[in-house]
Amino acid sequence: MRICDLLQKVKYEVLQGNAETEVSGICWDSRRIKPGSVFICVKGRNVDRHIFAKQVVEDGASTLVVDHKLFKIPKEITVIKVADTRIALSEAAAVFYGAPFKKLKSIGVTGTNGKTSVTWFIEKILQSAGKTPGVIGTIENRIGGHILETVKVNPTTPDPLELHASFAEMAEKGASHVVMEVTSSALAQNRVHGCDFDIGIFTNLTQDHLEEHGTMENYKQEKLKLFKMCKLGVVNVDDPASEDFIREAKCPVITYGIKREADFMAEDIKCSMKGSEFILKHHDQRHSIYFKLPGKFNVYNLLAAISACYQCGLTIEEILRGINSIEAVKGRFQFVPNTGNFSVIVDYAHSPDGLENILNTVRELTSRRVILVFGCGGNRDKGKRPIMGKIGGSLSEYCIITSDNPRKEEPMAIIEDIEKGMIDTGCKYEKIVDRRKAIIRALSIAEAGDTVLLAGKGHEDYQIIGDMYMDFDDAEVVKEFFEENIDN
Repeated sequence: MRICDLLQKVKYEVLQGNAETEVSGICWDSRRIKPGSVFICVKGRNVDRHIFAKQVVEDGASTLVVDHKLFKIPKEITVIKVADTRIALSEAAAVFYGAPFKKLKSIGVTGTNGKTSVTWFIEKILQSAGKTPGVIGTIENRIGGHILETVKVNPTTPDPLELHASFAEMAEKGASHVVMEVTSSALAQNRVHGCDFDIGIFTNLTQDHLEEHGTMENYKQEKLKLFKMCKLGVVNVDDPASEDFIREAKCPVITYGIKREADFMAEDIKCSMKGSEFILKHHDQRHSIYFKLPGKFNVYNLLAAISACYQCGLTIEEILRGINSIEAVKGRFQFVPNTGNFSVIVDYAHSPDGLENILNTVRELTSRRVILVFGCGGNRDKGKRPIMGKIGGSLSEYCIITSDNPRKEEPMAIIEDIEKGMIDTGCKYEKIVDRRKAIIRALSIAEAGDTVLLAGKGHEDYQIIGDMYMDFDDAEVVKEFFEENIDN
């Protein structure tokens, strides 16, 4: 394919060579360059890939796409200058894979918490109605319950090459819809540039990712971008930021909620460890709903899914049937079976609001103590650490502060940041850097009627220490504990 075809929607300048140059593929990762490829010099937060230009030419790249002039590039190499290499990458990837996104009914979900659960719920409801949805998200990229052959490299919202390759695979395998998590990082980095979603969903906005965005206002503005690139919006009207999303949306918006009047509302909510039930109010109609997941936060997630599926053309009856097929999402309020006489729950909650939501739910459903094990990620927003410490201490009887993904930070320094918010709560707590030992300690002291909550990692089966990804799974540690103590 010619470079001029790949960049047909991008304004560019030929610095040297010829835009008619044929290229065999697209690449932005210098470690993956192949002979004849175009290398797009994408600027990241930590790496400006213009510095790899000479290397990739030596490795076989025939064309460079840059945002400024480079020196000493061999004359036989075509060099194309664009204003934004990230946008160029998105546009080129879409053309290279045949614009597969346009063949799918698309639903994008943004918000601090709930994205994974909402996409999961929508997938199950659509499947029940005879549709074939593909899902792109934090846990995996899949269609029909099978993981895509396109390798998942990036977390949550993929880079444009992986993204459009995934769309192409879904379209080839007969997908009718794609439901995907759209993160603030993806929106800020133009990973979904050119993806005009049929439906955009906003779940909530609470503190997270300030290490990247700097302020909550910047964080919100990135998420607002989704509502300027979709045909219809779905908004949680109970969230304080909802008015901004409704006001600034470039599309019609419908709402859902519990506290404020909305297009889809939940009333008379009752939750237990076995599930939740409520009355769904839609205009002048009311429907009794029961589903297998507990917690008011899951009621919100389900309302988002119901609203989106209704806008996809499903009837209320089809939606109600689909709700019956919803099971627990891995790492989201996940009960870990055990031989003890107490409950063990694994959850991904890693933001202040997420931790507060899960603790409030566990608190309501636990007859005795809540024992919390959690930490905070390294090289991430430090401001939320004492906030989460205060939340953990206020809503638990016993806390064990431990490591999450410390990355390149000193684990005990992270723990001490959390501790600053916990000290004044009066909660009993201890600090154990080793997460495995922390979990075992919590299980060892749990008694009948207690609930042990392991928060922060959820579905993750690794721990990031330094630059190393170490095998680690909270649920597996629990299973191993009970297997080893089965005769005790």
